[in-house]
Amino acid sequence: MLSSLFTISFLAALGSVVAFGPAPVNLGTAGTYAILSKSGVSTVPPSVITGNVGVSPIAATGLTGFSLTLAPTGQLSTSGQVVGELFAASYTAPTPTLLTVAIGDMGTAYNDASGRVNPTFNNLASGAIGGLVLGPGLYKWTSGVSIGSDVTIAGAATDTWIFQVSGTLTIAGAKKMTLAGGALASNIVWVVAGAVTAGAGSHVEGVILGKTSITLQTGTTANSRLLAQTFVALQKATVTN
Repeated sequence: MLSSLFTISFLAALGSVVAFGPAPVNLGTAGTYAILSKSGVSTVPPSVITGNVGVSPIAATGLTGFSLTLAPTGQLSTSGQVVGELFAASYTAPTPTLLTVAIGDMGTAYNDASGRVNPTFNNLASGAIGGLVLGPGLYKWTSGVSIGSDVTIAGAATDTWIFQVSGTLTIAGAKKMTLAGGALASNIVWVVAGAVTAGAGSHVEGVILGKTSITLQTGTTANSRLLAQTFVALQKATVTN
């Protein structure tokens, strides 16, 4: 029954140029980062990150495993693992101010996404959503969410998704989020109060607004932005914003 419901929603989206789903979440300047964290970002090489990385209010010592090269201006650093630039609160102006704004925007986006009301689906499948096809909408779980088998997020390029998770989000090893029908990762927001853990070899789609830690285990790929209020840990992972 659930599978049929989502399939109908998906087909309806494909046949229309009207956007379905909640109003988009405005990331503000936090949306200029592939990874943004208040407590630090670690990597076990060789990770591959496409996009900028920022940490604040922690200093550049919170960027570990990157083999940083500080730019002559002192405003940023580079790394062989990052196709982009790395920023920290200890770098020279205007970097600290820009990061403070971005961290504030991240918090605002988290509060917006987690505070949305009148969900389309409430505690769907008791949080065990592996194997489902998820049409556009606002989803709310009052506990954790687990993905034990591949899950499909289906809709048009104009559609939106917000997944509110009060507990943890856990993706089993080698399991994948797959997009269908033109759905865009940039229109998908996972707002998670607990820890986010993507198992080895898994694949993630969508922006993650995490109140606590985000961990991508060995071989994980993410078409995503990882915006964490605590720590981000990468273990030979690939992140593309």
